[in-house]
Amino acid sequence: MFEPAEAPEAAAEPVVYEQPLNERMRVFLRLEFLWNQATYHTTSPSPWASRSSVGSLLEILAITARGDPRGDVLKELERQMGLLRDYQNRPGVDGARLRAVLATLVRRREELTSTGGNFLQPLRDSEFLNSVKHRSAIPGGTCEFDLPDYFHWLNRPAEERERDLEQWMGRIRPLCESVSELLWITRENARPRKEVAKGGVYQIVFEREQPIQLLRLELPGGSTLFPEVSGSHYRCSVRFLEWHGVSKRPAQAQDDVSFILTCCS
Repeated sequence: MFEPAEAPEAAAEPVVYEQPLNERMRVFLRLEFLWNQATYHTTSPSPWASRSSVGSLLEILAITARGDPRGDVLKELERQMGLLRDYQNRPGVDGARLRAVLATLVRRREELTSTGGNFLQPLRDSEFLNSVKHRSAIPGGTCEFDLPDYFHWLNRPAEERERDLEQWMGRIRPLCESVSELLWITRENARPRKEVAKGGVYQIVFEREQPIQLLRLELPGGSTLFPEVSGSHYRCSVRFLEWHGVSKRPAQAQDDVSFILTCCS
């Protein structure tokens, strides 16, 4: 009897590492990360998931307390819409898709504009969230004997917690969804190219006429290597390090490393 052939293992998904090259992009990436983390846990019935959602929400509030992220997002929406409108009359452009993307950006701008400048103030004024925020600075400070009201809320029915979380998330949704849309466009507008880091090191010099906001470096899934990027929006240095487990320090790769580079403006 012939034994059935084993099905080939699916290739691991490529891993993409991103490096922001200005403060605005740094804030956008952090907001996207926290928003994804918050929404992932929001609909879970577990009290531990609700803790994670509240923690992500409080970190978003901390980031948005510095500078004017709403104004930065509105400016970037306007900039991207201007760039896309320039493509409308160019040959070879998918007009239907371009109009759909523009319509989405216009909707995001209108939603964010309608929130007003103090749209997060109700969250900042919440005594409940502020009590959790203040105790979160202490290791283990949000356990049941420190915050009995928080512990009581966490043990309320899942539907009640989900309703409260949805109300809080609704306040920050126009900002965070606009950021996600802008990052999607930034990533999609750039063209990836294959590169080789000689001896595990790669230098990048950018053109001053076209500022780069974000670097994306793609490696095959399952690779033992990861990149370490240093520099600015003028030039960057990339070192590829080899992972040897949590008990050993990574070491710089000695061989040439093939990877895919995307420079997003």
